[in-house]
Amino acid sequence: MDRQWFNELEESLLRGGPITRRDAGLIGDMGMPGVMELMAAANRLRVDNTGREISLCAIINARSGRCTEDCAFCAQSVHYDTGAPEYPLLSKEKIGAAAKRARDDGAIRFSIVTSGLALTGEEIDSVAESVAVICELGLRACASVGVIDGRGLEKLKDAGLTRYHHNLETAPSFFKKICTTHDYEQDIESMEAAKSIGLETCCGGIFGMGESWEQRMEFLNCLAGIAPDSVPLNFLVPIKGTPLGDRCGPEPVECLKIIALSRLIMPETEVVLCGGREDNLRDMRGAALCAGVTGLMIGDYLTTPGRNPELDIRMIEDAGFVRADRIVA
Repeated sequence: MDRQWFNELEESLLRGGPITRRDAGLIGDMGMPGVMELMAAANRLRVDNTGREISLCAIINARSGRCTEDCAFCAQSVHYDTGAPEYPLLSKEKIGAAAKRARDDGAIRFSIVTSGLALTGEEIDSVAESVAVICELGLRACASVGVIDGRGLEKLKDAGLTRYHHNLETAPSFFKKICTTHDYEQDIESMEAAKSIGLETCCGGIFGMGESWEQRMEFLNCLAGIAPDSVPLNFLVPIKGTPLGDRCGPEPVECLKIIALSRLIMPETEVVLCGGREDNLRDMRGAALCAGVTGLMIGDYLTTPGRNPELDIRMIEDAGFVRADRIVA
């Protein structure tokens, strides 16, 4: 590894500079010794800026399947035969029960996630009722319900919503290879709408879908420009029946690079390790916490299983970090 280049890169990132095309190429070629130094730099930064706490969040697939979008990774798209479950919006009682389990497992945030590009007005009213139930449990309520206008966001905020989630999925230059049924700008506008009414924002994506290292850096620079409060990092879990069903997810060393770079590019942003970490990080899951992670999603994901939250809590402790415990009320 070129030591002078690495030192200049670290200094540039700490000043808020972007990653260049040359940087992307050198990072892509970087072996484990260089990755360890990258992780160490990221870990120093996270400890200085956010301490040693790891916050836990959880989600519920509150409306599954029948999505008209053609995202190439998604088991819930009507364009692909995946065998994923299909059901309408869950009741506030079912969502509340799942939120309580998540709280008991250690989560401090709980998110309602629905398939599809958008919800109807009646469905937004129902989600607002569920948000109120989540808040009553002392959890911070989040939602990921697709494209939504300001009026719908205000309704959810009035019910107690604190954070809105909407992933960009990948770099602008790679997006059309992943989704053709809506525009990238539409996703960005959803984030801007949430910010405009004072909601926190959560915005990330999936790595390992065939994008180049240059496009990965393009994506991280794009996220830094949007400046969400939280960035969820997902790694591809190939779903049989989707266009990406035969693709292998990224290797552990690739995942560690992405995590560390996310922290270095966005020093004060919450970086949350989410879907695909079990399959792609494999035995390096604990090491990932030392690459700048400040949050973990626990429990099951949308259509794929997670692991026992007790194992994640033990992993946090074994790595020398502490679990955040800031439940409201």
